[in-house]
Amino acid sequence: MDIKSIGVIGAGQMGNGIAHVMALAGYDVMLNDISQDSLNNAVALIGKNLDRQVSRNKITAEAKADALARIKTTLQLPELGQTDLIIEAATERETVKAAIFEDLLPHLKPTTILTSNTSSISITRLASRTDRPEKFMGFHFMNPVPVMQLVELIRGIATDEETFAACHKVVANLGKTAASAEDFPAFIVNRILMPMINEAVYTLYEGVGNVESIDRSMRLGANHPMGPLELADFIGLDTCLAIMNVLHDGLADTKYRPCPLLTKYVEAGWLGRKTQRGFYDYRGETPVPTR
Repeated sequence: MDIKSIGVIGAGQMGNGIAHVMALAGYDVMLNDISQDSLNNAVALIGKNLDRQVSRNKITAEAKADALARIKTTLQLPELGQTDLIIEAATERETVKAAIFEDLLPHLKPTTILTSNTSSISITRLASRTDRPEKFMGFHFMNPVPVMQLVELIRGIATDEETFAACHKVVANLGKTAASAEDFPAFIVNRILMPMINEAVYTLYEGVGNVESIDRSMRLGANHPMGPLELADFIGLDTCLAIMNVLHDGLADTKYRPCPLLTKYVEAGWLGRKTQRGFYDYRGETPVPTR
């Protein structure tokens, strides 16, 4: 199947990044959200990020203009139905994702491929709620999408080879690298990354080190570009907790039990950078550890 048009559901952090790279690669993009402000902010941010690429001589001014011209926005989910490939990038809650696919189904072309950018939820289970489980798979980008080179491609139990090949070709056209993952909780990257972050929160919780010493230790001692608590704030502590819960529920192993301190931060609404407070307080000129 030759994919030319892409529907992206959700104009948040991941959705606007996906729209950005797809448009830059020559695909016509239809970006959907339930909020006009979110759509406007997403297009403005895409323009700003493209400007940064122009200033660094990564792309030309003409390529930027062409990419922006390929992006259309809509509040109406049914308008995405005529696209060749749909990537759902809504919030990491299964009930929300299932409801979106249910609303979309009556408006789809028979050939449209459905995918989810979920970072942990079962692809097989999401696919089973649709009329085309063979044309459904996981299409998991890393954040920030324009910068990160990896895309996890996750086949559900029913995903056919043609669908996988079509999505693999899209990843190649983006200039990114695909990693094929099996449909088990959190797939590859988050299966490894989130327990490390959770363990860093336990290290903080138990008083082994403070925020600054934990992050400094992993940056300088393990050569990580970001400390685990700084990274958790970047990802969003609510997302980290959601993925740990998926791991804990799906694998029934106590080693995946979310740290109570992580739960407490989420309960407080301290979700990281997006709320200006998490393991660091971002309300001043420089981030300040909160513990």
